Amino acid sequence: MPQEFESQQTSASAQTAGQHDEQTVERKESGLAEQASGLDSLLDDIESTLETNAEEYVSSFVQKGGE
Repeated sequence: MPQEFESQQTSASAQTAGQHDEQTVERKESGLAEQASGLDSLLDDIESTLETNAEEYVSSFVQKGGE
């Protein structure tokens, strides 16, 4: 009997561990999606700024005599 009980516990533990792993993967994927969304919005902001002020932005990097 103790061996049967131990086998059932091991099986239940394995299922619980599998469910925990799936939940961890889902959380990581949602976190990555949030980060990607944040990065996309940042890049969109940069792009719109450069569209309106590209010449001014580039001219700030141009070296003027003796600098």
